[in-house]
Amino acid sequence: MKALTLATVLVLPLAAGLLLAAGSGNETAPEKPKCEDGQVYDKKTKTCVDAQDSRLDMDSLYETVRELAYAGRYADAQVVLAEMPQDDDRTLTYLGFTHRKMGQTDLAMGYYQRALAVNPANVLARSYMGQGFVAEGKVADAMEQLKAIRAHGGSGTWAEASLRQAIATGQTFSY
Repeated sequence: MKALTLATVLVLPLAAGLLLAAGSGNETAPEKPKCEDGQVYDKKTKTCVDAQDSRLDMDSLYETVRELAYAGRYADAQVVLAEMPQDDDRTLTYLGFTHRKMGQTDLAMGYYQRALAVNPANVLARSYMGQGFVAEGKVADAMEQLKAIRAHGGSGTWAEASLRQAIATGQTFSY
């Protein structure tokens, strides 16, 4: 009975959360990438340009990273990430995510820790770190990240819902 109650508490609120994507909060899933091989879509010129093009704003670069990661193009996402501020918690979070999905778990955990050192309230970094713990069978560590997400105001976000489901099912997300 206790297990059923725990599963219900963890999974029931998930239905709404699954409609959300891997942003910092209540965002929709990113579009399919418009560009190939480390290029970024420039909304002003409506063309694909090299990621290192200085005309691009950070939000456009992050949007491209999300699109590439969502599409499973982790190496391409890392090309774009290399052109972004390396001390920014969002950059560090996505470096962690892409390395984890490419099987480099120890490196990924280091990036998540750096992201959280910059911004302890980064619930997405906590969710991805927690999912990494789930994949390693470290459910207690994942639960600590879930508690921290909630403590930092992340209740009801995709970050909380995805980690909650990963803990309940053992299945992590690819975005």
